[in-house]
Amino acid sequence: MTFSLVARCADTGMFGVAISSSSPAVAARCSYARAGVGAVASQNVTDPTLGPLALDLMAGGMSAAEALAEVQKRGKFIEYRQVLAVDSSGDTAIHSGPNSLGIWTQAQGRDVASGGNLLDNDGVPAAIVAGFETAQGHLGDRLIAAMRAGLAAGGEAGPVHSAGMMLVDKVPWPVADLRCDWTEDCPIEAVATAWEVYKPQLDAYVQRALDPREAPSYGVPGDE
Repeated sequence: MTFSLVARCADTGMFGVAISSSSPAVAARCSYARAGVGAVASQNVTDPTLGPLALDLMAGGMSAAEALAEVQKRGKFIEYRQVLAVDSSGDTAIHSGPNSLGIWTQAQGRDVASGGNLLDNDGVPAAIVAGFETAQGHLGDRLIAAMRAGLAAGGEAGPVHSAGMMLVDKVPWPVADLRCDWTEDCPIEAVATAWEVYKPQLDAYVQRALDPREAPSYGVPGDE
């Protein structure tokens, strides 16, 4: 009931996760990323402990493949889980348990991995990877392009209702964490609209955290 990708920008080292599902608030349970370490999506019958575990293992020096091999050893009911990871070298790894739901499959390349379950067809993750690899610009733009490509290729077997995109860069918090937790319209387009608004302000929000004396004003009432 989910399709997603994890990705790294080879130029900046920024990491990102984008995800969509027929379930509510998918990004709240399934998206994990850590600056300088990597990004993980933990989905299907999700176990929210697996994303932080994979990131901890990569932070300790494991590659994405080594981390997911260890996750498979430590995780409970791992045959039900689908986990994607990209590490600081741009290497990727995917675990898709045999009890993943419906049509499930995966695809990966340098700096990007995609997987899904309860899909319309088995070509969706490959379309997501291709969409990411052919897109240009900011990592957030490329993640949105990839999710749109997955939706155009068929997406989930039924309608999706929630989506999210998380980006991490040089600070220990997400520089963007945009979500649509439920809609009867397209949640991917809702996140895309939020990204259009947020993208020009991203650096300013980081600057406000690091040193508000140098932060720009956006002219809202009371902000002189």
